[in-house]
Amino acid sequence: MAAPYNLWLAGKEQKCGEPLCHAASKADVEAAVQAAHAAYKSGIWSRASRHERADVLEKCATLLTESLPELIALEVKQTGRAIREMKAQVPSLIKWFKYYASLLRVEERSVLPTVGKLHNFVDRVPLGVVVQITPFNHPLLIAVKKLAPALAAGNSIILKPSELTPLSSLLLAKIVHQAGIPSGVLSVLPGYGATTGKALVSHPLVRKVDVTGGTAAGKAIGSIVGGNLSKYTAELGGKAPLVVFEKANVDVAVNGIAFGSYIASGQTCVASTRIIVANTIIEEVLQKLTAKVEGITRRMGNPSNPESMMGPLISKQQLQNVERLVTDALKNNAKALVGAKRMTGSSSLDGFDFSKGYFYEPTVLVSTEGKSIVNSAIWREEAFGPVIVVVGFDSENEAITLANDTEFGLGAGIWTEDLGQAFRVSEQIEAGIVWVNTHHRNDPSSPWGGVKSASGVGSENGVDAYHAYSMSKSTIVNFATSEESLAQDDWFSEGSRNVRYG
Repeated sequence: MAAPYNLWLAGKEQKCGEPLCHAASKADVEAAVQAAHAAYKSGIWSRASRHERADVLEKCATLLTESLPELIALEVKQTGRAIREMKAQVPSLIKWFKYYASLLRVEERSVLPTVGKLHNFVDRVPLGVVVQITPFNHPLLIAVKKLAPALAAGNSIILKPSELTPLSSLLLAKIVHQAGIPSGVLSVLPGYGATTGKALVSHPLVRKVDVTGGTAAGKAIGSIVGGNLSKYTAELGGKAPLVVFEKANVDVAVNGIAFGSYIASGQTCVASTRIIVANTIIEEVLQKLTAKVEGITRRMGNPSNPESMMGPLISKQQLQNVERLVTDALKNNAKALVGAKRMTGSSSLDGFDFSKGYFYEPTVLVSTEGKSIVNSAIWREEAFGPVIVVVGFDSENEAITLANDTEFGLGAGIWTEDLGQAFRVSEQIEAGIVWVNTHHRNDPSSPWGGVKSASGVGSENGVDAYHAYSMSKSTIVNFATSEESLAQDDWFSEGSRNVRYG
């Protein structure tokens, strides 16, 4: 085992000692891949009946429900996310196991039309060994989104969680094994991307890699996976627009902006970081949004406090990235209506010492007089922090142009009470997910993926994810009599006569 590494724990960065976890070495990777491959070839899970796999997934849901208090507390400790967020998010994960259990029970195989006395049916069969790489922002949520369809399809899985947040994934694996997943079918290997991750995604026995992370890392991993001709799914970066039209309910829209922008301290790929508002209502929106943000800031404190509204950023590196982008914007063409600085001192909510974590004030930036913030790096680059940019527009077409002015295409939001406008604009927004009068909704049945390369390839959730973890197998059975086969299928009989082909 390699040396231990750091993670957020109990409101500060501590050394992850031996009782917690170590980073997996190349030898650990090789052992895990070989065990996963052996389990797959044995058929103990890959050839188990659909109903047997469904039963185990439903048991996963039951055991996960029983473990919610422990999982929630651990998720708060390692991520710094406010406990009120985790109490809402973690229980929802049960739905993924139940959904894919149901899908296994109701899926029908097709019988294809063929010529002659042939019966052609199609099955879905597992791929084999698959690797899943998950990020720090939603450790359990994203792990479950990947595990549930991969297990339903019958694969053997190696999960590599972020080096910043490995603990809840280790606990999740324990729960899944208790539910009846056979030995070797699921392994969790904490470690660094440059060593553990690279060894996993480049292994020749790995048939699919599924990663959620940054665009640069996703491209690098994709180039390795492509060399092995393995399947690849990647949910990468985002710079989500949120468009508020004149016919929106301003109070409802402001609530939506706050949720879409500051949940998880802005550390989500679909965070609504570019707020595009009709000029006719922008002053009202800014006034109410500023008040909302000030209320969030006033009620920040210990992440374990149920009254705390928002937690810290995950690491010093993440804080420095946010500070860099905000400083650049303020020097050039932006001003801050609220926020724009690291938090220090004690919380007015509960006296918590903000120096124990990388707390950053929720921030609203707008253009300065005579300059446009859309020319700043903060408009283009993914900050992954609680910082939003607000710009105005005069026409629907201008709003659409601003919304699509990005290399990313993962999520987007529209706020309007004009139904025709909602349909018209949503069709023109270049994003894999468009929310109307809501934001960040996520259901196991609903596809989740981007439409531009910077936001990844493929999608999570739904039947599509199950299919992405399996492949079609076509079986063709000849049910003609022996006499019919002798008369029709003797290609090399004496004499000249017509023979079939296909």
